[in-house]
Amino acid sequence: MTAAVFGHDGPWTEEEYLALGETRQRVELFDGSLHVTPAPTPRHQRIQRNLGNLLEAAAQHAGLELLETVNVRLRPGRIPIPDLVVTESIDFDEPMIEARDVRLVCEVISPGNAATDKVLKMHYYAAAGIEWYLLVEQETGTLHLHRRQGRHYREVSVTKPGSVLELAEPVQATIRPEDLVP
Repeated sequence: MTAAVFGHDGPWTEEEYLALGETRQRVELFDGSLHVTPAPTPRHQRIQRNLGNLLEAAAQHAGLELLETVNVRLRPGRIPIPDLVVTESIDFDEPMIEARDVRLVCEVISPGNAATDKVLKMHYYAAAGIEWYLLVEQETGTLHLHRRQGRHYREVSVTKPGSVLELAEPVQATIRPEDLVP
């Protein structure tokens, strides 16, 4: 992949992005530019897996799907890879999920990449019409639940360890921060 990236001139198209294939790094497309991050740390992965375990049964009960690290097309040329998404029924053979099918997007905030999750992706997810955004602080386990209001998100709850997030939409789930953080 390195040769393909460094040998590329100009903005990246969706077709060129998808032609990169699977990589060990997380490669996202933002308006013609690639955003590359290394694989998540074991702590990040554990939090993501634990949260996914909690949300999976709730998603199935609601007739929805829970998926990890999938391409989500927010609009042409804008394809992030969220940690977790809860979606409507999708075609499992397509390389991307459309934003209109996503009901909840979850990101585990990595200390070295916090601005991307808290600013860039938050703005892009809201502008794409994704109703719910859940952020998990990796170091403390604090959960920040946001709901879309127009083209932006409004924080509706902050759940710290010792408290409980009772998620009612788009799935019903009880999340305790201490159950997520190793």
